[in-house]
Amino acid sequence: MPALATGVGHEPGFNLTLRPPEGLYELLAALPSQLQPHLSRPEDNTFLQNMFGERSLQTLVKIHEQLQFYEESKPVPVLDRAAALAHELSEEMEGKSANREIKELLQLLAIPHVKSLLLVHDTIAQKSYDPELPPLPDDIDDDEDSVKIIRLVKNKEPLGATIRRDDLTGAIVVARIMRGGAADRSGLIHVGDELKEVNGITVDDKKPEEIIHILAQSQGAITFKVIPSVKEEEPTKEPKVFMKALFDYDPKDDKAIPCKEAGLAFKRGSILQIMSQDDATWWQAKHEGEANPRAGLIPSKQFQERRFTLRRPAATLPLQKTSSRRSSGFRRSFRLSRRDKKTNKSMYECKKSDIYDTADVPTYEEITTYRRPSGAKHRLVVLVGPPGVGLNELKRKLLISDPQHFSVTVPHTSRAKKNQESDGVEYHFISKHLFETDIHNNKFIEYGEYKGNYYGTALDSVRSVLSRNKVCLLDVQPHTIKLLRTAEFKPFVVLVKPPSIERLRETRMNAKIISGKDDKGSAKPFTEEDFNEMVTTAQMLEVQHGHLFEKVIVNDDLSAAFSELRAALKTVETETHWVPVSWTHS
Repeated sequence: MPALATGVGHEPGFNLTLRPPEGLYELLAALPSQLQPHLSRPEDNTFLQNMFGERSLQTLVKIHEQLQFYEESKPVPVLDRAAALAHELSEEMEGKSANREIKELLQLLAIPHVKSLLLVHDTIAQKSYDPELPPLPDDIDDDEDSVKIIRLVKNKEPLGATIRRDDLTGAIVVARIMRGGAADRSGLIHVGDELKEVNGITVDDKKPEEIIHILAQSQGAITFKVIPSVKEEEPTKEPKVFMKALFDYDPKDDKAIPCKEAGLAFKRGSILQIMSQDDATWWQAKHEGEANPRAGLIPSKQFQERRFTLRRPAATLPLQKTSSRRSSGFRRSFRLSRRDKKTNKSMYECKKSDIYDTADVPTYEEITTYRRPSGAKHRLVVLVGPPGVGLNELKRKLLISDPQHFSVTVPHTSRAKKNQESDGVEYHFISKHLFETDIHNNKFIEYGEYKGNYYGTALDSVRSVLSRNKVCLLDVQPHTIKLLRTAEFKPFVVLVKPPSIERLRETRMNAKIISGKDDKGSAKPFTEEDFNEMVTTAQMLEVQHGHLFEKVIVNDDLSAAFSELRAALKTVETETHWVPVSWTHS
């Protein structure tokens, strides 16, 4: 479906008694005295007096009223040849005896700036700013009662419509009207209208591409002869549906889009307002907050999911299954060996769900605005990152900075409690049978087995922290985020990634990475292999799970990264932000 035109048409209350209308300036001047009986505090009256007595505000209001007056009166210039008149006057007076005033006038008229000003005046006075429409065609058939003649003035704004050839009748019809575009705002062209002529040229025997060429060559007003669609369109209100884009899109690279000029480009994370979902394949959308009202085409959720599924390579399998070393994040969380590959195959398991399967094809997510109500539970904070990037250090700094506000979960284990340990402090100690029962009942976010003992993070341990009105800090494998993305937890997910390998060599070559067996940790220096793995894993995290991250922090300097994280968490707690619709409508 090509565009209709390329280049030119791409696709507590009180009663306020007011005096008779005297203009906006008089109204504002009267407001303080009118409102004074309703004010309980003297400072309120002072505020109103100062605000409405502001000189700049009064000046702007006066200018506004003058502009309105001239707009309504439609003033015309007194003359349109002021420059020529000034020249004639100068020649007439030149050489004649004159008094001081006439000499001063001649000097003023000779000033180059004055001459230029008069020339600009004449240029504007002689120019007509109303569009000149061509006369109606003389050959209109009186019997064609259903034919409409439509004129749209061509300017830099696209017309915002697409056309196609009807498969049954062969007629050229309007396939789509872009919401907010010129055609939509005119209210003259509708979906289904049959196009008969463009600027007097019959289009019955032409291809849509040829019609586009005609329109591209047209200048000034464009005249369309159309047969209106039988179907009457009901007026629609602008929908308030917002989607977060979970992938990058450029219509220039999309061979399937009906009209590349009508497409809307966006990046992963963009907030899109969906203007129309009438077409099952191509939605109409615009960027949220954008002043331009015109919508653009984007692939629908269903269509994009099908495309992603068909071209999805085998390499996009879940991250924890791609490499034995990259599944070590779980063991790090429980201070287990990140280098013991013998037990790796049985180290990590996670419950599967429909959410886990479908979220692997990220397209769009319907969202709405949310602000944490006073007294409501905090959002769960989930930190994700490659081994050695500094997640534990960031958590520790947060806990130290405000132990009454931040907290972490207490893990569960099936191993026996040691003499110096207390139940519910280091671990929740439960039997192996009970641990396996809880696994079966999907009570763990993640769990693993080491030397015959289970270790895991339970959902109830998160609930325990949140119920104490604290912010729960959680460090998990990225694919488990999908299990936590519920209205109950509303997770704020942060990816912590490393700087470049060059910076890692500069800043961490003498640092240590914790690597230990069970609870006996030991620190070893970073190796070049660790640096490469850290950077590679972070890249894969962004590729495969980037649509789940609401914040990305580069841990180049721990203090700077901590400050950035703390500021982000403060914003989440106090300001309005976007969240999935399901989190607020549950």
